[in-house]
Amino acid sequence: MLRIYVDAATKGNPGPSGGGIVLVGDHLHEQIHVPLGECSNHEAEFKVFIKALQLTIEKKLNNQTVVIHSDSKIVVQTIEKQHAKNLLFQPYLKTFQQLEQNFALLLVKWLPENQNKGADSLARQALQKYQ
Repeated sequence: MLRIYVDAATKGNPGPSGGGIVLVGDHLHEQIHVPLGECSNHEAEFKVFIKALQLTIEKKLNNQTVVIHSDSKIVVQTIEKQHAKNLLFQPYLKTFQQLEQNFALLLVKWLPENQNKGADSLARQALQKYQ
């Protein structure tokens, strides 16, 4: 099983944004920070979520049970309901639906912010580095 933790940080809303991704599995613990460009805080959360799934596929880690954790209720609820009222979020949902087909089993779980400190720290590092 692979666990992925994602979080985003944005300076201003919208503003420069960074994302943090933590991959944890058998003999694997990888920490990644990525620039997300200029976007709103919610868009940044979607972007890092999608980036984490793309990285998982690129690294060929998608042939096992994958649980992706986010502290963004908007992202998790959009995925769970398979519906985005906000027009800005619809492309992210569509991309998720396309990526999901590449996974043996993909579970999306919300977790409280205080349990996502690793990904949060990486997101803040990315924000500082890529401003």
